[in-house]
Amino acid sequence: DKLTDQVIATDFLIAAKSGVRNYCIALTETASDEVRQALRKQLNDAIGTHEMIINYMIKNNYYHVYNLDEQINLDINTSNTALNLADKFMQ
Repeated sequence: DKLTDQVIATDFLIAAKSGVRNYCIALTETASDEVRQALRKQLNDAIGTHEMIINYMIKNNYYHVYNLDEQINLDINTSNTALNLADKFMQ
């Protein structure tokens, strides 16, 4: 199901962004060159993962990075679908 793919991809993207942020913070907090080097590698891997996810989302029209109006409409439609599904399960 397209919506399920979009939800999974969006969740994965949010997790990847969080990982990148956390590695950046960890890098600024460590005093060990060895640990810093390991964190840089993990950060680069996380950035690569983020890139793969975002490219997948753009290709499948789940994310519109260059057209804010399209992205807002997509977000509104997705939110309405989620609310409608929640209403069906609550009945």
